[in-house]
Amino acid sequence: MLNRRVLLGAGGAVATAAALAWPIRVATRPEVPAAAGGHAHTGSEHILRMGKAAMAAPRQAAEPFTVRMPVPQVARPVRRTSDTDVYELDLRPAQVEILPGTTTAALTYDGTFVGPTIKAKENRKVQVTYVNRLDKPANVHLHGGHVPPESDGYPMDLIGIGSAHTVEYPNRQAGATLWYHDHTHHQEAEHVYRGMHGFYLIEGAEERALGLPTGRHDVPIMLRDAHFDAAGGLILDVEHPEARSTLLANGRPLPYFPVDAAKYRLRLLNSSIHKIFQLDLGGVEMLQIASDGGLLPEPVPRTSLTLAPAERAEIVVDFARHPIGSKLVLSDTKGPVMRFDITRRVFDTARVPGTLRPPAALPAPATTRRIKLGVAPSKMAYAINDLTWDENRVDARIPNGTSEIWEIYNADTVDSEFGGIDHTFHLHLVQFRVLDRDGRPPLPGESGWKDTVLVRPGERIRIQATFTGWPGRYVYHCHMQEHNVAGMMAQLEIVP
Repeated sequence: MLNRRVLLGAGGAVATAAALAWPIRVATRPEVPAAAGGHAHTGSEHILRMGKAAMAAPRQAAEPFTVRMPVPQVARPVRRTSDTDVYELDLRPAQVEILPGTTTAALTYDGTFVGPTIKAKENRKVQVTYVNRLDKPANVHLHGGHVPPESDGYPMDLIGIGSAHTVEYPNRQAGATLWYHDHTHHQEAEHVYRGMHGFYLIEGAEERALGLPTGRHDVPIMLRDAHFDAAGGLILDVEHPEARSTLLANGRPLPYFPVDAAKYRLRLLNSSIHKIFQLDLGGVEMLQIASDGGLLPEPVPRTSLTLAPAERAEIVVDFARHPIGSKLVLSDTKGPVMRFDITRRVFDTARVPGTLRPPAALPAPATTRRIKLGVAPSKMAYAINDLTWDENRVDARIPNGTSEIWEIYNADTVDSEFGGIDHTFHLHLVQFRVLDRDGRPPLPGESGWKDTVLVRPGERIRIQATFTGWPGRYVYHCHMQEHNVAGMMAQLEIVP
């Protein structure tokens, strides 16, 4: 890693080059838009901090497995019509309990550190009015959603202070585990880190016929890391992402969760802004049935699972294979994440069939685009194809209905100027299929639809997506949000 000082960003902030590979905080002061949903322009002040002082005397989390993991509350529609469920959610600050007996200042949806879960149905619309009760502009992106541009949460489309914005999610897509989170440009890493995230679950018609676990045996689990000061406040700025010392499951540190001796569908989401989870259940089989875009063609037995930021994986675990009183620990390379405590026998008719969602044939691609993720030496900033984010620049114009192959290359190789840096790639509007990694077949669990993919240093991945939807602009970016806020984002435009 270089140790010389470099310039980063339009504001001329100064930092070490080593900071590029590790968390970057780019603080900006966006102007409040004149009207809700209008375009806001960020200020030119970019402040880069590594926050070493904040690392002093971090708060220790609870003793492992002394806190019960909650299941996020389910949002209730304020009304229903013949084809639409209507919701209202506040964006607001709140004092929440993450560490036992301590309150932590957070930014939230409806006052909870994991926002309310919105349960939708395939081909039934959801309308949400978001009311901004924060002291700054913000927005909401439905991650993985096939939605019109005005409902996507474009980074410059902000909800002004005290304003409301109504979006419509058509849900014309297969059942899947999606999530919603803040996407305010230059602020999304901090806003998500401080609590602006929640589940959005689409129930597909085909799922109901499969006999998969349902009801209390269908559990969404949001995984992430965090770091706390001595008073229990969240610390964003750290020397290195691995310094974030506390692992959370549904917003609680190292919790336990009582389960029946039955099959459970566990919907795992990595909502971290940087951390990659390497998960295992102590050698116990985890049957993966779905990824970002929903069901896989067939279940994939796993004993370990890699989950990069923003990726989702649904697994079925059969706790009936273990005696009552057994305790199974879900672990990461960093240590335990949570524990499942098997408490009682129940009648269980759930099953996992050998065929889940047969893959649809991909149309002939119209073109291949090449996407390079990496630090741009000329700018000393994270970039896509050596260009940093510019809302006035369109990087790809795609005719509506066109299918394309995108070849994504991580140029931050181990022997590069900055050392090996992992990146993730997220594409708005559409799901894609992974065709290959360095010419080899996709990894286990990547045979279905995805919207986010991990790209290791020096790796070259080909994906194919069909851009059918609405004319307008959408973004694609690294979903390690500390890279995204520092420039690793570009935009495409769907044209008629």
